[in-house]
Amino acid sequence: MAAVMLSAGASAEAAPIALHPENPHYFLWQGKPAILITSGEHYGAVLNRAFDYGRYLDTLGSYGFNLTRTFSGAYCEPVGAFNIENNTLAPASGDLLCPWARSNVGGYAGGGNKFDLTQWDPAYFRRLTDFIREAGKRGVVVELVLFCPFYEDSMWNLSPMNARNNVNGIGDVPRTDVYTLKHEDLLAVQDAMVRRIVELLKDFDNLYYEICNEPYFGGVTEDWQAHIAETITAAEAAFPHKHLIAQNIANKGKKIENPNPRVSVFNFHYAKPPATVAENYAIDRVIADDETGFAGDDRVTPYRLEGWDFILAGGAVYSNLDYSFAVGHEDGSNKINAPGGGGPELQGQLRILKEFIQRFDFARMKPGDSVVQGALPKGVSVRVLAESGRAYAAYVNGSGLTNLALELPSGRYGAEWTNTKTGRNEKVEPFKHDGGARTLQVPQYKDDIALRIVRLGPQ
Repeated sequence: MAAVMLSAGASAEAAPIALHPENPHYFLWQGKPAILITSGEHYGAVLNRAFDYGRYLDTLGSYGFNLTRTFSGAYCEPVGAFNIENNTLAPASGDLLCPWARSNVGGYAGGGNKFDLTQWDPAYFRRLTDFIREAGKRGVVVELVLFCPFYEDSMWNLSPMNARNNVNGIGDVPRTDVYTLKHEDLLAVQDAMVRRIVELLKDFDNLYYEICNEPYFGGVTEDWQAHIAETITAAEAAFPHKHLIAQNIANKGKKIENPNPRVSVFNFHYAKPPATVAENYAIDRVIADDETGFAGDDRVTPYRLEGWDFILAGGAVYSNLDYSFAVGHEDGSNKINAPGGGGPELQGQLRILKEFIQRFDFARMKPGDSVVQGALPKGVSVRVLAESGRAYAAYVNGSGLTNLALELPSGRYGAEWTNTKTGRNEKVEPFKHDGGARTLQVPQYKDDIALRIVRLGPQ
């Protein structure tokens, strides 16, 4: 296969993002605790040749976002899929880049020549490595999604792994058989792709791998996912540093009964309410909400609420799926005609969430909803992260709360009520407390409001 050299820029010294050694519900990256929050494009930044990822990453950096999710190129979508207009996962004819090189034989369903699954495409790997490098320069971690199920035949018809699209005669199978252990030749192609990517990206610190997006569709089997996790692990066995592996578990939530010991990040989509965090907290690994959408015509409010709720429940990743990013609109200026939210207003509000949580030593905190005392109005929830006696982060979801009672140890505290839409402090209140329930008057708000309480002086 054609050789691809790693350009300068990846550091062989830096350990990749990892689970925090003292609190594995969070990350450790570049020596600091990390929670990953973003509003990112629909996963085509690398595979879509026409997408200006430099401009896109600049936009993420301008909001202080520190994550982007991107697909490897083994999967793409036809124009119009899922009613998404200007879909970055649906490259125009000739704009698809993927790990495999084109042959000299015409006939690819998406335009141009078929693929040769025994040859790598140097242009793809140059783009992949440069994307991750440029993301790192802007403080952005890349969640690289290796595979995605084929939801419909129209997606499978565009895959290089489909025998109709390659010159190797590999992949003459139904789309529901692709991500199983049934076909040795197809599995060998997938393993080789994983090993090549893992080898090439071994020195990047701003990277972790997801095995497969939404494997609960399209016939993806558990034993195949375990096999891919083992392939990643074996490929990195001799490397001085290992990258985290993520597994997508379910939409909304699910209790994980037998967690794969090779997996450190468990991903959920549309995880609202965030019950899956508490349900799986005892696993002592990162719980993530790394895709949102399908919340109706309001492009902002439901996604802000979901993000705050999930992070204040103890999650470590919130990745809003943002359709305001498109080819020609890599700055987030695309008019959204898709089943989801995004755009500058939401991006600004998620920046407030990220800045709010980063004001805490959150690696010392854990879910503490039990400090909330008394009944709440119908439709109102309060989530709390707490370092008992030192710091409390509370989030009120739902209008109508006028007083909030919290069980606090004795001490002197400062309370700040934060407007989640503007970032403005609506009320600042120092108080001395003798222990027990402390009732705070909630400033007027609509939809949601956040509260920061910190001890003033020594405990």
